[in-house]
Amino acid sequence: MAHQDAESAKNEVEMESCSESMAPGAWAGSTAANVNEKFKNDAHPNDGFSVMNELRKQGSLCDVTLVAEGRQFPVHKVVLVSSSPYFRAMFNGTMSESSQELVNLPAVQSSALRQLIEYIYSGEVEVTEENVQSLLPAANLLQLSWVRDSCCRFLQSHLHPSNCLGIRSFADVHSCSDLLVASTNFTEENFAEVVKGEEFLNLNEVDVCALFSSDQLSVISEEKVFEAAMEWVRFDVAVRNKSLRALLEHVRLPLLTKEFLVSISQENELLKDADKDCKDLIIEALTYHLLPIELKTKQGGSTRTRPRLPLGLSKVLIIVGGQAPKAIKKVEAYDYKNECWQRLTDMTTRRCRAGVANYKGFIWAVGGFNGSQRVRTVDIFDPVKGEWNPGPPMDARRSTLGAAVLNNNLYAVGGFDGASGLDTAEVYSEKKECWCRIADMTTRRSSVGVGVVGSFLYAVGGYDGCQRQCLNSVERYDPDANEWSKVADMTTRRSGAGVGVVDGLLYAVGGHDGPKVRKSAEFYNPQCNSWTQIADMLNRRRNAGVAAVNGMIYVVGGDDGTTNLNTVEFYNPQTDTWQWLESTMEVERSYAGVAVIDNPQVLEHFGFRQNRSIEAEADERVENERFEL
Repeated sequence: MAHQDAESAKNEVEMESCSESMAPGAWAGSTAANVNEKFKNDAHPNDGFSVMNELRKQGSLCDVTLVAEGRQFPVHKVVLVSSSPYFRAMFNGTMSESSQELVNLPAVQSSALRQLIEYIYSGEVEVTEENVQSLLPAANLLQLSWVRDSCCRFLQSHLHPSNCLGIRSFADVHSCSDLLVASTNFTEENFAEVVKGEEFLNLNEVDVCALFSSDQLSVISEEKVFEAAMEWVRFDVAVRNKSLRALLEHVRLPLLTKEFLVSISQENELLKDADKDCKDLIIEALTYHLLPIELKTKQGGSTRTRPRLPLGLSKVLIIVGGQAPKAIKKVEAYDYKNECWQRLTDMTTRRCRAGVANYKGFIWAVGGFNGSQRVRTVDIFDPVKGEWNPGPPMDARRSTLGAAVLNNNLYAVGGFDGASGLDTAEVYSEKKECWCRIADMTTRRSSVGVGVVGSFLYAVGGYDGCQRQCLNSVERYDPDANEWSKVADMTTRRSGAGVGVVDGLLYAVGGHDGPKVRKSAEFYNPQCNSWTQIADMLNRRRNAGVAAVNGMIYVVGGDDGTTNLNTVEFYNPQTDTWQWLESTMEVERSYAGVAVIDNPQVLEHFGFRQNRSIEAEADERVENERFEL
């Protein structure tokens, strides 16, 4: 009994102690600053919506029925209001629908309404090619922005030349601004493919003119735009013939070559039967070609004479090797779309003073100087694989040569073999897989610039080696006759000049005459057989790389007589002005070769760097021998 009393007393003390511990204010003397703590059940909202969805499917506790195309969908007002500002305004205000049991939605397809109700209750929606055209406008109307944006992302990811015009129109109607911009950019970047499709042929006149008027059309030449205009008219010539003048207003006819303009004026059946206004546009374009550059510059503000500047430019300018100050392997590429330079795969060997050209989609680096000797070897860059491979060696060793492509044939012209300047030239025979000699030039030329205009290959300036003087003479090669003939001399002597071609004019920029490094530039007009001075460059340059891109002349690197350069400037023939390219190369280099490639796959290899030791990098900074004239 005593034991039981003791146990009972003990239990009473324990219970009393427990009740005291649970009593309000029992922890008032606790040393903890804050004993409150919140707990959150993250699954609670989902669980709640899941239960509401089950109730909806069972038709339980529903307080309104939505109707679309005769189909009824019982739902809960409170759930609709929680997700849609449209329904919030409808059911939480003075609108008549707030008190109706049946609410008709005539602008919404029943299949789309079913999916949107599922989304409101579950947070999930499936977008397909079959439902997106009904789902997006319904989501837009009901102000379900997440679904609308998901539909836009789906359409953007499925843009194709065959559907981009339709998607652009769809985006415009439904005020999807991001999709409208994306589809417009895609259309402009893929213009050449877009105009081959039915969507283009089914556009109305206003939409075709709007497309042609864009500065951002990505076309190799304005011929593509002209041909697209002709195809659109021919699709329904009886009706569309009257639209020809309106279309030609937006084709930049002066940017077509004179030969092409003459050809279409004589042979194009639509233009033969066209009214006077159409023919006046052709005459205006032909007249433009006859103007001196000063008057062309004054017309630079005209839309029809302004070069197109695609935003999504797929062209990539590649600069290969060079002297920095010793022969290097490094290759960089300028991405016009992202406006930056990136490293590409290094060449397999050091190479400066090489001839560089885009030959059938591959970059060929021909001959040059490897730091110890002049070479006949060739390196070829595959932009798809992002790798260099050896090519067929030339017949002769050549450095400071010129390389260019004429009639799908690659030529190597002049140069220096280590003993003397060369008057020889050779062409690569794809059939024989080797190089073959062609007729010799009339003059020995090392540090020669080359360019192609029409059906001729031009050799510009250089250094003759024999009389030890820089040259102002120019000659051109006729492949049909296999002979060289002299043309008008430049206005000044130029060795190591950069050469580029725009609109049938041959430009020679910079170079040097003995120790004097030039910033002057000039162009040759084959029609007049004369040279004309243009505005000076911003920097003196010799041994620079030059390329023509979208109607502009880009001058890359080189040296100013004292130091190598990593800057780039470009010339606008329409305004006769030079501008700096904001982005500079990683490496200051001269005697590098440049080429332009249209294949955007080269971008996949941007950022690639070969593993290089610190010693190898330092070795390239060692002082090189004197510059070669």
